[in-house]
Amino acid sequence: MRSELYNWKYNSLAQKIKPVLERKGFEVYVVNSTDELLSTVSSIIPEKSMVTSGGSLSVSESSVLELLKSGKYNFLDRTSAKTPEEKREIELAAFRSDYYVCSTNAITEDGKLIFLDGNGNRVAAVIYGPKNVLLISSLNKVVKDIEEARERLRYISPMNSKRLNLKTPCTINGLCQDCLSSNRICNYFVVVESSLRQPKRIKIILTTFELGL
Repeated sequence: MRSELYNWKYNSLAQKIKPVLERKGFEVYVVNSTDELLSTVSSIIPEKSMVTSGGSLSVSESSVLELLKSGKYNFLDRTSAKTPEEKREIELAAFRSDYYVCSTNAITEDGKLIFLDGNGNRVAAVIYGPKNVLLISSLNKVVKDIEEARERLRYISPMNSKRLNLKTPCTINGLCQDCLSSNRICNYFVVVESSLRQPKRIKIILTTFELGL
């Protein structure tokens, strides 16, 4: 019964938020299963495209990352870097990619995309560079407005810091403290209002099943 209720809730929400996002110039898909998600990604990204991915739990736990690394695409893998300099070169090369795949931290009911980044490479690529951006976001990330998005991020950021094994105050007590740690991952708060200047450059796959945090 619980799964049926969540399925009803997220499908209803998808019908509400999809046209809102499309009016903002985003290209939007709704999927109901992992298989449908992988099929949709495959239909969007042509084989042999230059593809890269920002750090995203949603992308990795949905098997999309495995698809990107399957050999179908020219995948730029920053995790393969052996030195910080090599990693930076791969991150810079991402700006010339055909598709940049990542997730968003929240989506407001009026169609704003919210991002919180540590180094800024992900939000920089979303804003400018790659020919296309493909965001994979579950509908549990939909919030009322920007302030509710901030509250959501204060709640999940300690878990992300713990997941990344960072030494920040929030990994001790589980609470966001707006710390001054050099390891903090909450450095760049970015709001993307629309994609109207470059219609459909930013493509969003909304999943009715939960991914990420």
